[in-house]
Amino acid sequence: MEASGLFEGTLPLPGVYDELLDASGRPREPFRAALEHLSSRGTEGFARCQALAELALFNQGVTFSVYSDQRGTEKIFPFCLIPRVVSAPDWARLEAGLVQRVTALNLFLDDVYGDQKILKDKVVPAELVLGAKHYLPALHGVRPAGGVRVHIAGIDLVRDPEGTWRVLEDNLRTPSGVSYVLENRRATKRLLPQALDLARVQPVDHYPTRLAETLASVAPARARDPSLAVLTPGPYNSAYFEHSFLARTMGIELVQAPDLFVDDDKVFVRTTRGPRQVDVIYRRTDEAYLDPEVFRPDSMLGVKGLVRAYARGNVSLVNALGNGVADDKAVYAFVPHMVRYYLGEEPKLEQLQTWVCNTPDDCAYVLENIEELVVKAVDEAGGYGMLMGPQSTLAEREEFRRRILAEPRKYIAQRRLELSTCPTWIADRGCVEPRRVDLRPYILTGRAGPWVLPGGLTRVALVEGSYIVNSSQGGGSKDTWVQKEAP
Repeated sequence: MEASGLFEGTLPLPGVYDELLDASGRPREPFRAALEHLSSRGTEGFARCQALAELALFNQGVTFSVYSDQRGTEKIFPFCLIPRVVSAPDWARLEAGLVQRVTALNLFLDDVYGDQKILKDKVVPAELVLGAKHYLPALHGVRPAGGVRVHIAGIDLVRDPEGTWRVLEDNLRTPSGVSYVLENRRATKRLLPQALDLARVQPVDHYPTRLAETLASVAPARARDPSLAVLTPGPYNSAYFEHSFLARTMGIELVQAPDLFVDDDKVFVRTTRGPRQVDVIYRRTDEAYLDPEVFRPDSMLGVKGLVRAYARGNVSLVNALGNGVADDKAVYAFVPHMVRYYLGEEPKLEQLQTWVCNTPDDCAYVLENIEELVVKAVDEAGGYGMLMGPQSTLAEREEFRRRILAEPRKYIAQRRLELSTCPTWIADRGCVEPRRVDLRPYILTGRAGPWVLPGGLTRVALVEGSYIVNSSQGGGSKDTWVQKEAP
């Protein structure tokens, strides 16, 4: 049965995998009933629902900040009510791959801040790891209380034209966006309840409970009833909405640096009833600003002595310090080797072929073929520090050639991947068109091991023809519906 109403005339881009529709524009079979119900609303009915969803998010204060926007920092996070749906078998394979990858990355981080066996065995080049911007040699030999380093991971995934999931990058420091997952679901539950039922969608609203359980599980051993807190840089941070949202939904305190102090290598929070020791801090402050005693001495966002308390095992920091070395885009190229080395298994998730410019042969290839490649700075995020070779000008390519020759360690390159698309409501045209998407699932790891939230943040490039899904560059989000197993 052909899609009608809302999706009528919507066709995927040639040579691109579409998440909801096949090449002829028909709903994919696992999603057919839900999509036909959604389509039956027509464009006018859907436009009303979309407007109500945006109003609900506005009233909830679901915002993010754009520091470079001179018209004001607060913006409502763009949201498309047409969901991205993942079938149960597809999700089962993806979930197994995410658990495997995060397990290997945890072992890698424990190793490079410990015995460094993987470096001694030359599985990963030592100079690549020890020379990474976010490797913290001062923490070598420090093992976090609870034994976990990547408590919260956000693994960015894309799907290639054959429908294969591929890891785009790992986010193991302070991955953001999960509050939008929960708020998006709240909106769709109100406005599309029947479509949710028809699609047999797994819930996501238990995430705050699972997060609180994860935090409590990694508290120092002495803490019988752990005291938890979310540490935020404050209301001017781009993700402050999320910081306050998670603290509120977990039922724990939201604190800023002046609320905390360290005494006798223990961390305390100031309260109206006097100081109270804090056992676990979910830190949303970048580690460069976290402790002026160890990192930036001019930081006004940090707590003096916090790293001392952490090194003594008197407080758990979530995520652990030093994780940024595994976020490095050059280190990313070696994650499949980590899986084989630590787990003795073949990787269950594919990733993108990556040329590491620190390697002379790779560097020569990138310089010669730069017009065909996407060049990325290893320590940048959000779509910044990037050259889209196929869409670049000669002047831009020459500029990046100079940058690579000056600092080859700072760059990697990959072929541009045709990201999958998803039908998306385009308000100013009053119709549905395909737009490119990625997916950030969230994986929590406590003492009992990893758990994957059945869903994640689907980001969508709202600008026609764009490959960049980041909210700071015009991207938005969708609710991600993971289907339950068939009854």
